[in-house]
Amino acid sequence: MEIRMINAGKRFNRDWIFKNLDASFSDQESYAITGHNGAGKSTLLQCIAGSTLLSEGDIIFNIDGKTIANEEVFSHVSICAPYLEVIEEMTALEFFHYHQQFKSLQYHTTITDIIEKIGLSKHAHKQIRYFSSGMKQRIKLAQAFFSKTPVLLLDEPCTNLDQQGIALYKDLLNKESKNRIVIISSNDPTEIEGCTQLIQLGV
Repeated sequence: MEIRMINAGKRFNRDWIFKNLDASFSDQESYAITGHNGAGKSTLLQCIAGSTLLSEGDIIFNIDGKTIANEEVFSHVSICAPYLEVIEEMTALEFFHYHQQFKSLQYHTTITDIIEKIGLSKHAHKQIRYFSSGMKQRIKLAQAFFSKTPVLLLDEPCTNLDQQGIALYKDLLNKESKNRIVIISSNDPTEIEGCTQLIQLGV
């Protein structure tokens, strides 16, 4: 898998969030996107995910030399971000079964395994609305890491996590990101530790 951004720019009204951005991403590297507040880190991730359209330029996804159609990009990308919501009326078990209808899980795991790995086995049948913010973040991380996608986008992934949750994040990053394009938006050294490439916005 390869992603190429060519002369990419995004603006809201007359204000450019980023402009003239050329970048390439491959599954041989992991990428940290940094920059001051308002530099466009989250917006850039949303553009790569396809949830927000560029104002100019292109984002091209290639697998084995073949370009992926825009309407198919979503099936190749998983994302974890603070602004994304989970379905709070569902239990954790129901949520992952529902999510599985849209994106397959990694071959080596099951929903029961996932809930156990993120430390929520005792809460599997509890509605997510009763979860703490840290527990909800574990759910968001799991649906991203364990989806069978070649692209993994993480926006401030340790939001609301305690030290145990941060340790879980590092373990997932170590074990579940191999042979994937990993792009992390953050200024926190803990979250981007180990990234091999740095893209700084707003300089």
